[in-house]
Amino acid sequence: MRLFKIILVVITFALLGACAAHTVYVRRPPPPLIVEVKPLPPYPRAVWISGHWRWDHRHRRYVWVAGHWRKAPPGRVWVNGFWEKTPRGWIWVKGYWR
Repeated sequence: MRLFKIILVVITFALLGACAAHTVYVRRPPPPLIVEVKPLPPYPRAVWISGHWRWDHRHRRYVWVAGHWRKAPPGRVWVNGFWEKTPRGWIWVKGYWR
């Protein structure tokens, strides 16, 4: 029984660690947004998710993520993500359905 409890605790902490969000601080601000031409919506209830800059930690540079259409969940509105300046650097605040 004791071994079972130990294994359960180890698995719990491993899963929690995998789920924890890791905030990345970028020392320099993102470039200006790229103005994208929105194509026509491909289907009803399509919502445009604007393009944004993503930090590529491996190459230490910003990479553009193109905008795209998504089907909106009923009664939901998309809130765009954005870069926020903090005392430690710039952080990405993810977009979400509200």
